[in-house]
Amino acid sequence: MIVAVGSQNKAKLKAVQRAFQELEIEAEIVPVDAPSHVSAMPFSDEETIHGAIHRAEFCLENSKADVAIGLEGGVTEATFGLFLCNWGALAEKGKKPLLAGGARILLPEEIAGRLRMGEELGPVMDDYSKRSGISSNEGAIGIFTNGRIERAEMFKHIIKLLIGQREKKHYVKK
Repeated sequence: MIVAVGSQNKAKLKAVQRAFQELEIEAEIVPVDAPSHVSAMPFSDEETIHGAIHRAEFCLENSKADVAIGLEGGVTEATFGLFLCNWGALAEKGKKPLLAGGARILLPEEIAGRLRMGEELGPVMDDYSKRSGISSNEGAIGIFTNGRIERAEMFKHIIKLLIGQREKKHYVKK
């Protein structure tokens, strides 16, 4: 099976590879530079879901993949503050995309405030941690969980949710 992933991000690609390996599903993982067609910093579940769907559908239309996966990270506002949110979409020809969401954590106000002012999470986290490439490695989730859950692990969980739905054929016809 050929699986296109709508990203060049190392953490996202590692997540897909690990999920398929752990589930013992033979797959050739093909990264595709897919646009999300949402803002660089998605600011709601709805926008983040749309980003994941757009990435998956772009992959399906622009590759020879049997299955396409789009992964998108964003933030969502709640009465308790600003939370990380992460969504995935799995697309196959002629079927409505499957959707799954991941872990959420409350962001510290010093990070949330900068995001509300229009900055993107990746550069904010690089600045906060005094390192570069956080979004391709442990991600904000890794920083704020003391490495207990890293970005690839979080996305891997989402991919397993998507694969499980696919196996149970929980599709809605388009």
